[in-house]
Amino acid sequence: MYTVKRLPFYALALATFAFASCESEDPVMENEEEVITDVTLSFTELNATGDPIGTKISFKASDPQGIELGTAPTIEPVNLIKGKTYRMEITVANAIANEDITSEILAEGDAHQFYFLGTAFVGSPPLTIAYDDASGQLIGLRTKVTVAASPGFNNATMRVILRHDLNKSYPGANNPNFQNYEQAGGESDLDINFPLVIN
Repeated sequence: MYTVKRLPFYALALATFAFASCESEDPVMENEEEVITDVTLSFTELNATGDPIGTKISFKASDPQGIELGTAPTIEPVNLIKGKTYRMEITVANAIANEDITSEILAEGDAHQFYFLGTAFVGSPPLTIAYDDASGQLIGLRTKVTVAASPGFNNATMRVILRHDLNKSYPGANNPNFQNYEQAGGESDLDINFPLVIN
C-alpha cells in the first residue's frame, strides 16, 4: 500500500521535471535584422530656388547575399559636380524576398535614421548635407546635398549608416553627420562606404 500511494507523487515529479527540461531547451526567439541586398542613392540637381532640374542620376550598392552578410558588395562610385546642389533620395530593397524596405523605413520613421559620415564630411568637407524628408521626420530617405565649389580634394568616401531603435532626442542625434551616433543607442541595419568622385 505504501508503494502504491507514493507512485502518483513520483509520476507527477517526473512529469514536472520533463516539462521543465523541455521548456528550458526551447529556442529563444530573436529579433532578426532586415536583410538588405540593394541600396540606391539617386541625385537630382536643384536650381537656386530649390526646384529639381535635369535628369536623375543613380548609384547602387548590392550584394545577392545581403550587404551586411556578403563578403564583396558591388559599389558604384558616386560622381557629382562641384558647385552643384542635389536632392538625394535613398531606396533600400531585399531582392531575396522581393521586399521594398524603403516603405518600411518610412512607416517606422520614428525608429529609423540615416547618418552620413566619411571623409566627404570632415575637415573642409567637399559635401554638406541636411535632412529634407517629405514627411518632415528626420529619417534621411531624402536629403539636400551641396558640393563645394572649390573642394580641397576630388576623391573621398561617403559612409551611409542606417540606425534603428535609437533615441532621436539624444543631444546631437538630429545632426546627419553625428560622429557619436552610437551614443544615441540602437543598432545598425546598414553601414556601407560609397566612393565619391567630384568632377
